[in-house]
Amino acid sequence: MAKVEIAPLRPWDDFFPGSERFGKPDVRDLAKWNNRVVNNLLYYQTNYLATAVVVFLLVGLTNPFGMMLGGIVVSLVFLGSVWAAENRAMIKSFKRQNPTLFVFVVMLASYFLMSLFGGVMVFIFGISFPLLLIFAHASMRLRNMKNKLENKIEGAGLKKTPMGLILEALGQQEDNLNKIQDFLENEMRKKLKD
Repeated sequence: MAKVEIAPLRPWDDFFPGSERFGKPDVRDLAKWNNRVVNNLLYYQTNYLATAVVVFLLVGLTNPFGMMLGGIVVSLVFLGSVWAAENRAMIKSFKRQNPTLFVFVVMLASYFLMSLFGGVMVFIFGISFPLLLIFAHASMRLRNMKNKLENKIEGAGLKKTPMGLILEALGQQEDNLNKIQDFLENEMRKKLKD
């Protein structure tokens, strides 16, 4: 297993270039849209972390206790859901079949717990807003060749990053590994026939 590496911070003109590098995702092809989101999450993960930290800090300065409480609640719900998905077959199956819905359920549970403590607005602006920004960028940012190459290296297990570990915990990396394995097997068969 490869050691965990922090992905580099991508230049601003790569992360947020002109409108020509953005496109509306094809909502009729959910597999393709999911692939774009996962690959952009992997490639721009350090930029996304920096964006989330800036929003966290801005909201945290206005309500530090609420922000800290929101972070703890979301972290505990996320860790609990990952643990449950690993130890309960029904939840594991649901997570594999509906990864986006699984994340939505985790966020909904976090929202519900935050409403019990009265910190809904802090949750919305401090935690949900950065996630919405990240998801919107990952959905609309078209991939380039460097992005595709980096994702293939990570998917093949040659390199591990924090976002790769999170996506693996959510069951998103397994599909990519299977696609890469199928591709490599097909290439090997072609070479053996020649």
